[in-house]
Amino acid sequence: MTTADPSLAVRVVPCLDVAAGRVVKGVNFLDLRDAGDPVELARTYYEQGADEITFLDVTATVDDRATTYDVVRATAEQVFIPLTVGGGVRSTDDVARLQAAGADKIGVNSAAIARPALVGEIADRFGAQCVVLSLDVKRSARMPSGFVVTTHGGRTETDIDAVAWAREAIERGAGELLVNSIDADGTKQGFDLELVALMRSNSRVPVIASGGAGALEHFAPAVAAGADAVLAASVFHNRELTVGDVKRELAASGAVVR
Repeated sequence: MTTADPSLAVRVVPCLDVAAGRVVKGVNFLDLRDAGDPVELARTYYEQGADEITFLDVTATVDDRATTYDVVRATAEQVFIPLTVGGGVRSTDDVARLQAAGADKIGVNSAAIARPALVGEIADRFGAQCVVLSLDVKRSARMPSGFVVTTHGGRTETDIDAVAWAREAIERGAGELLVNSIDADGTKQGFDLELVALMRSNSRVPVIASGGAGALEHFAPAVAAGADAVLAASVFHNRELTVGDVKRELAASGAVVR
């Protein structure tokens, strides 16, 4: 079993789900509503002490692609921490363009499921540290691990076991796992700790826990379950919590924070 390295600082990562240049948020990936300007929000979180920012282009259509580059470029000019950008990445040339705009790491999801070789192609050209496998996962009794990989924002279930896919992607060169529980997403009932622990025990790369953060007391259990980083959206966008609040809570629990 693999565990998170206790000597490494736990990262707190605000997530910006972006559609047509605006941040949106929903519940279980449905009923999306406007949550603000991505550049302004990213700058706010940077000033609060965020360790990284994650952008996920949730519509990722060709029409919005130019918007995403503009948003990434504008953010990178004001925010001096790593930016992970995902959504619609289908080739190493897409990665090159996003990096030129200021992205540090690239999240891959649907395109990697459709063509797993993409993970290795990106890792070979840019390094494993650049590749974040984004997993949208649901509970499923028909899968050996109890969790199934989904696409299209959780609306479409695949026939792929979540743990098996995570292992394969790591073998192909993924340098990090962003594990999002569709069941918990936006519910504010807490992270899926069983899922976090399962992914941690099957991964030799960092695991980012995502989906379900709703209160300060939700973050430390995710770290205790094995998360190397905790990602949240609504609680930050709605100003219910700040990044600093989360870091103080984690520090009080004994976690190492920056």
